[in-house]
Amino acid sequence: MPIASRQALSPAHLLSLAISTALLAPAAHAAFIDDSSASLSTTNIYLNRDFREGDGQNKREEWGQGFILGIKSGYTEGSAGFGLDAMGLLGLKFDSGGGRTGTGLLPTQEGGGAPDEFSRLGLTAKVKVSATELRYGSHVPDLPVVKASDSRLLPQVFEGGLLTSAELEGLTFTGGRLDKVIDRASSNSEELVLNNRNKRFPGGVTADHLNLAGLDYQFNPLLKGRYFHAELDDIYRQNFFNLLASYPLGGGTLGADLRLMLSDDSGLAKAGRIDNRALNGVFSYAHSGHKLSLAYQAMSGDTGYAYIDGSDPYLVNDSANDYANPDEKSWSARYDYNFAALGLPGLNFVARYIKGSDARIIGSDERGSEHEHNLEFKYVVQSGPAKNLYVRLRNANFRSDFARDSDEYRVVVGYTLPIL
Repeated sequence: MPIASRQALSPAHLLSLAISTALLAPAAHAAFIDDSSASLSTTNIYLNRDFREGDGQNKREEWGQGFILGIKSGYTEGSAGFGLDAMGLLGLKFDSGGGRTGTGLLPTQEGGGAPDEFSRLGLTAKVKVSATELRYGSHVPDLPVVKASDSRLLPQVFEGGLLTSAELEGLTFTGGRLDKVIDRASSNSEELVLNNRNKRFPGGVTADHLNLAGLDYQFNPLLKGRYFHAELDDIYRQNFFNLLASYPLGGGTLGADLRLMLSDDSGLAKAGRIDNRALNGVFSYAHSGHKLSLAYQAMSGDTGYAYIDGSDPYLVNDSANDYANPDEKSWSARYDYNFAALGLPGLNFVARYIKGSDARIIGSDERGSEHEHNLEFKYVVQSGPAKNLYVRLRNANFRSDFARDSDEYRVVVGYTLPIL
């Protein structure tokens, strides 16, 4: 499959100006080139997901290799600096087949197979004035109101414009508009679609764009506050509030991450009524290589949680499932251990249990419950020619009253090679 040609780089004059300025002015050209960097990231994933019950395909099993070549230019000199970033993405099939597709690693073709390769190219023009930067083109956002999924061979990529400004000490403003998305196992840019997991909303509801604006404020080194507002055109609007805190205690660190997302329908309300209040938070304590985290998540209102299809919901209990059905309450316990405390730096272990209950099942008067447990080992090579190479082993088992049970095994090997 050829590299996708659509780049969504209008307005074109911004890109032209970034390139022409760098090429025409010698000093600017030096800064543009000398401050550039490039890296090649590789990710090899084997994913086996076995659905233990229910109708339809009962097993999804694929193996593939992803490559991401990232190039970041410097900025031209002057009061306004211009630059251009590029991102080349390639996914290769190692193993798949009819009846085993659908893991999200590879595209699924008509007839049920997967292509041998898929690829795309993303360009981002950028201009920077003082501590304010405007980027237009391809983005992999990690924001409370839009969090691109990056848990497969290639990340989900959004297209549009984002502006960040940190002119005031401790305060960062983020704003922008995103109008297209390229999903993880795809080469094509598509419209933004509302997620309808467990039929909580109508399927296939599309939006022209997502507008967003937010503030991050660092009150002090131990306390940070966040507020974001977003509107998915004619579907929903959201207001997000967040407090992040850490505090030294007993030789360790006590942490807290408290979140509230308020969502309702907006404009033409193309998906019908949306009314959700998602209150969630996690408290953690880390000491001598050990870290224990306890989380709680509660959905209230007439509907479940709303977010863009393919993206990751910004919820503390999001894992194999999002636990975001109407009225659902969930809690989780997580234990992390860093084996550096035993003289084995680079080796980490994670065990996690999540339990959801009182979920309102769409289309019935019944209530349902679900739970999962996860185990994970990850090792990062600390030195030598393979430094920063990592191997990750993960097992996840999910059981539900109203969704399909599943067992998942995942092996991930990754490496990032600096080029410039």
